Amino acid sequence: MHLGQTGIWSIELRMADPREIGDAAAELDELGWGALWIPGLGGGDILGDSERLLRATRNTTVAVGVASIWRHQATDMAAGHARLQSTYGRRHLLGLGVSDPAAARSAGQPYRPLADMTAYLDRLEQAPAPVPAGERVMAALGPKMTELAGQRTAGVHPFMVTPEYTAAVREQLGDGPVIAPYQAVVLEEDPGKARAAARDFLSAFLGMDHYARSLRRQGFTDDDLAHGGSDRLIDSVVAWGDIEAIGTRIRAHHQAGADHVCLHVVGAASAMPLPEWRRLAPLAS
Repeated sequence: MHLGQTGIWSIELRMADPREIGDAAAELDELGWGALWIPGLGGGDILGDSERLLRATRNTTVAVGVASIWRHQATDMAAGHARLQSTYGRRHLLGLGVSDPAAARSAGQPYRPLADMTAYLDRLEQAPAPVPAGERVMAALGPKMTELAGQRTAGVHPFMVTPEYTAAVREQLGDGPVIAPYQAVVLEEDPGKARAAARDFLSAFLGMDHYARSLRRQGFTDDDLAHGGSDRLIDSVVAWGDIEAIGTRIRAHHQAGADHVCLHVVGAASAMPLPEWRRLAPLAS
């Protein structure tokens, strides 16, 4: 599927007023962003929310980043995905994740992430309307899950990672599988303000075991994870500053082997960050 080199990752494109979402999506499409990514956010009608964006756009791919396998039945996702592909010109990318043990417990299941994801992919392929491997990605972070993503899906969509992580994943997977990292951005040149905005968003994730383990594998320490994240951690996983600084981080991911980088505006001044998206438009492709 065509993702382009850059995309927009947005909570607002799923949770804001539907009319406002449609107008914003149409403008982002016109600005040339390769993909619009929306998060799973614990469940809900992720396919319906994807369709809202597909209906409002003509060219951009709409990607789920990502749906929890505990909150969406594989057969339902496969049927809905097939309908969206047929209706909107094969512009829907299905992102999947195993979440954390709490999500499995809420579904009354033990947590065996690798086996659970393997079984879910099997069900997608055995559904009456199978989801092709090239139309799904995984939120893989650990090496075993990354290997599975390279074997069974189009590739990986990792969260809160550095360009060095991207390079390591490209070395592991080799040529072919897509690497599409999430990249938080803060359009603020004052270091204190930029880091504060980044911490406001990321601090909750630093307390989640699977993200903490990923960051430790990337070379960060427990001290880096404390108190909302050290300056070193924040500066490594969040791109802040002017457009040139954001562009430098995108290029670093691409030079490390990323195919696509999706930008999440953090600390926006408005509920729908259209002003920031417009400022970022020179980076769209």
